[in-house]
Amino acid sequence: MYTIDYYSDEVRLDINNLPLTIRAHYKRYTDRMMIYGSHLGEPHTKALGKGLFELRIKGGEGIARVFYCTLVGKKIVMLHSFIKKTPKTPPQEMETAIRRMKEIKNDA
Repeated sequence: MYTIDYYSDEVRLDINNLPLTIRAHYKRYTDRMMIYGSHLGEPHTKALGKGLFELRIKGGEGIARVFYCTLVGKKIVMLHSFIKKTPKTPPQEMETAIRRMKEIKNDA
C-alpha cells in the first residue's frame, strides 16, 4: 500500500478547492495510486523526468495538473496543482514543482 502526502497544507487546500468534477477524478486516481503505485500510465499520469510526475485530470469544469514525486517507502508527495488554461504548461508552474521536489528529496 502506498501513502499520499502533501508538500504543505496549502497544496492540500488548493487541491481540495479544485472544481467538483476535477476533484472527483483526483480522488479516483489517487485511490488507485495508493493501491498500484504512482504511475497509472497515460493519459492519467505522465513521467516528466528526474523523478517528477504529473497527474492529468479532466473534468466538466476544465483541466488540472497535479505535480508529484515519489520517496522511498512507497510515499507519493503532491507538490503543486493548477488549473490548465493554455495548451502548454506554463514554465513557472513546473519550476514551482521542481523546486519543491528538490526540497523534499534533500530532506529525505
